[in-house]
Amino acid sequence: MYNTKDLRNISLLGHGGDGKSALCESMLFLTKGTDRLGKAADGNTVSDYDSEEIKRKTSISTSVIPVEYKNTKINVLDNPGYFDFAGEIVQSLRVSDSGLIVLSAKGGIGVGTEKGWKYLLKANLPAFFYVSKLDEEHANFFGVVDSLKDQFSQSVVPLVFPILNGDKATGLVNVLTGEAFDQNGKKIDVPSDAADRIEEYMETIKEAVAETSEELMEKYFGGEDFTAEEMSSGVREAIRTRVLFPVYCGCAMNGLGTLMLLDGLVALAPTPAEGIPAKGVNGAGEAVSVPCDAKGAPILFVFKTISDQYGKNSYFKVLSGEITPDMSLYNVRAGVNEKLAHLYVAKGKKTTEVDKLACGDIGVLTKLTSVKTSDTLCQQNAPITIDPIVYDEPCYKMAVYAKVKGTEDKVATGINKIREEDCSFKYENDPETKEMVISGVGDIHLDLISSKLKNKYGVEIELKPAKIAYRESIKKKVEVHGRHKKQSGGHGQFGDVYIRFEPQTESEEMIFADETVGGCVPKNFIPSVEKGLRSSVTKGVLAGYPVVFLKATLYFGSSHPVDSSDMAFQTAAGIAYKEGLPTAAPTILEPVCLLKVVVPDKFTGDIMGDLSKRRGRVLGMTPNGDGETIIEAEVPQGEMSSYAIDLRSVTQGRGSYSLEFLRYEEVPQANQAKIIEEAKKAGNIE
Repeated sequence: MYNTKDLRNISLLGHGGDGKSALCESMLFLTKGTDRLGKAADGNTVSDYDSEEIKRKTSISTSVIPVEYKNTKINVLDNPGYFDFAGEIVQSLRVSDSGLIVLSAKGGIGVGTEKGWKYLLKANLPAFFYVSKLDEEHANFFGVVDSLKDQFSQSVVPLVFPILNGDKATGLVNVLTGEAFDQNGKKIDVPSDAADRIEEYMETIKEAVAETSEELMEKYFGGEDFTAEEMSSGVREAIRTRVLFPVYCGCAMNGLGTLMLLDGLVALAPTPAEGIPAKGVNGAGEAVSVPCDAKGAPILFVFKTISDQYGKNSYFKVLSGEITPDMSLYNVRAGVNEKLAHLYVAKGKKTTEVDKLACGDIGVLTKLTSVKTSDTLCQQNAPITIDPIVYDEPCYKMAVYAKVKGTEDKVATGINKIREEDCSFKYENDPETKEMVISGVGDIHLDLISSKLKNKYGVEIELKPAKIAYRESIKKKVEVHGRHKKQSGGHGQFGDVYIRFEPQTESEEMIFADETVGGCVPKNFIPSVEKGLRSSVTKGVLAGYPVVFLKATLYFGSSHPVDSSDMAFQTAAGIAYKEGLPTAAPTILEPVCLLKVVVPDKFTGDIMGDLSKRRGRVLGMTPNGDGETIIEAEVPQGEMSSYAIDLRSVTQGRGSYSLEFLRYEEVPQANQAKIIEEAKKAGNIE
């Protein structure tokens, strides 16, 4: 078992294809964690083991990769680089104490680099950079470093930089030690042109160290040199407090720089005890923080769930105390005790049983039936609920149809199983449109869910744009006579009503009023008239959508002493409705939503033009001080079905948005004909 001081939990972030999984392979191979160097293209990497990842040749789920090096265990959380799987990143950051952003020496800063930086900034976690693929043609390490400084912080500084022979990296220089090494790790003389860079970078490092305490600041401005101990502890503190952002570099395929990076993470990355304490509430509902205390009461937080044919695997971080398999811990949310039974650590898909896990470590529990992602397990006599993981609201909606009729229940069961693993999407039955609707981050996200349903649960689905819940209303007042008279031997049927239909703004639900006098409609039949109308307004006369903001006033009628009945008056009211509403200037209403879209400033013009095409009304634009603008607009929901894909295309993935229902508004006449035609095709109306 590793003690807390010998643990590091670090999230790998960056754009897809920039080399995160390759770096994991290099770390494992060079530390004897594996006996071969896997490649994503060959489908044999440790971190990308899911069948979907092998098929797509990219990460879609966070893998825990423990790297054991110099008596230290570095739990590397290898995250997907594509934004449709951002929920995985949010989960991993909740149990990480720092982040390592990977970007390529050729491609430089990508959208994934920017997003990784923002994730770490929001989480207030230390940020390391690793510039990969130094062996590629046109690799430009120093150009990338300059870009990082310009875009993120002048405190971005290389702690390692390459020795170049032309464009080719032939070795590395360690800035902190002032030493140089060749490709095989053999110490060599420092090249003459590297001395100036070492001096420049050391000056930036010393400035950052000086900021960590008043004593060091005075020493720095007094012209005194820091001792080796002051430099070592000062650099660690500067990184921990986000005053310094170190840059490493290398090439995963030939191992250049990998061990130097591991040396840096061991020496400089914060331990769990130095990380940010978890926050939550105690049994009394009071806000508390949970420091990483090896002698504290055992508390663990479940940050990820994976289901397979053998059951459910719950990935957790030990927040306090030690965890042993003979423990029974209380699931606060479910209100039940869970016997742990077996305790594992994961390396990709492989799990190894252990007899103890220290505070700050990451492990796996199996077959805990009550446990879900975001659950807290602790002692029953001292319950604590750690704040749950918060995911961005999924805005890309599609309707789910089973390809084979009769398998709808299997589809629902499969989706609920996948939902246990992936909490970043939503699934519901829309009571109005009678559709099963799934909401995800984007089209790739929903395509993955579709593939999992087919491969894991043997059911196929078809995704179609979700129907819009339109409404109908009227714009003018009409008075109409509805009479139902039928004679067919014995008792007949007779109901006779005069009803005034008019628009109103008090309530979306129909308002019914009775203005009859003299008992022209017997009082016992008036509820029947209302019932007939309420049944009728569920289907409008234009496209079959519910009618809203309607007032119906019964003002006259007549009855028959023998033939009148509840059903006769319900039918008469329905006749009045069908005859009267087409003459009351019926119209279709559409749901209008409040859109908040955050985009880099340079894309605001494109977004404004796009919103105009979607019949959007821009309410305002607000710079957020981070080179981005928040645009607020009112947009019809019917124009937003493909917005997640279109926004990604326009902004190269840099934009984000939220959508919230506001109200119903009249659809322009030019658009109503299309809605009516679609309703006819769907069988809503004859």
